[in-house]
Amino acid sequence: MALVHIDGDDLVVVIEGLDKLWALKSSLTIPLANVRGATADPGIAAERKGIRAPGAHLPGVITAGTFHLDGEKVFWDVKDASKAVVIELADERYARLVVQVDDPRATVELVENALR
Repeated sequence: MALVHIDGDDLVVVIEGLDKLWALKSSLTIPLANVRGATADPGIAAERKGIRAPGAHLPGVITAGTFHLDGEKVFWDVKDASKAVVIELADERYARLVVQVDDPRATVELVENALR
C-alpha cells in the first residue's frame, strides 16, 4: 500500500511495509508541475502490465515495481484493485503511477486540489 501526500510543490508517494521489498522503492517524489491528474480505477488491474523489470507480479496477489509497456514505464504497487489510483505524469521517468491507497476518492481529491 502507498501513502500519497503533498509536500510543498511536490507529490510524495511513500511505499509501506513489505511492498517496499516487492516494488524495490520506498518512495517517489514528483514535482506537481509534472502531475497531469489522478483517477480511481479499480479496473486497472485487468489491464496488460507489460514487461516487469524490476518488480513482482503474482496475479491476484500483488503487482509491484517497474513495468515497461508500449515504450512507457509504469510504476505499480497494488494488491487490492478496488483501492487503485492512477496518477498520470508528464516529463518524468514514469508515465503513470498505479498505487493502492486506503481511500481512493480522498487521494484523487487531494491530487486534483493540489493541481488547481
